[in-house]
Amino acid sequence: MNQVIISAAKEGTNPLVPNVWEMGVVLAGFAVLMFIVVKFVVPMFEKTFAERAEAIEGGIAKAEKAQAEASAALEEYKQQLTDARAEANRIREEARAEGAQILADLKEKAASESARITAQAHVQIESERQAAVVSLRSEVGTLATTLAGRIVGEALNDDERSARVVERFLADLENQNAGAAK
Repeated sequence: MNQVIISAAKEGTNPLVPNVWEMGVVLAGFAVLMFIVVKFVVPMFEKTFAERAEAIEGGIAKAEKAQAEASAALEEYKQQLTDARAEANRIREEARAEGAQILADLKEKAASESARITAQAHVQIESERQAAVVSLRSEVGTLATTLAGRIVGEALNDDERSARVVERFLADLENQNAGAAK
């Protein structure tokens, strides 16, 4: 390498200064290459970049639109769920109120039926008591007449006399029962 520098120094050219023709050829080649790159390669890159940017922006827009639709659907779902819960609560309350009303009606019907049955039973008991009193009066009357006839020694077949004896006997019995109850 020292030899090249020494030989170049003898010729009168500086090895550090480039050759003008070489530089011109290199600059012309660079200019052609630069023209080809600017004219054909850069537009293809720009086109690809624009398509990718457009695809990304479109994807983002689609994603944002889908997100907005999903949010709207979620809000609608939440609203429907809230409405459904409110409706279920309303129906449940109506059913409770209706059940309470039905229960009250049934209790009222049962109470009125019970009162009717009780009243009917009282009427029947009263009629049976009256029948028993009548039956007992006639039996007691017959027994009292027979007993009085045996005590007196003569038969008391007279109906009027028998009725008086029976009435007096029953009155005495009622007075005794009234005195014992006090």
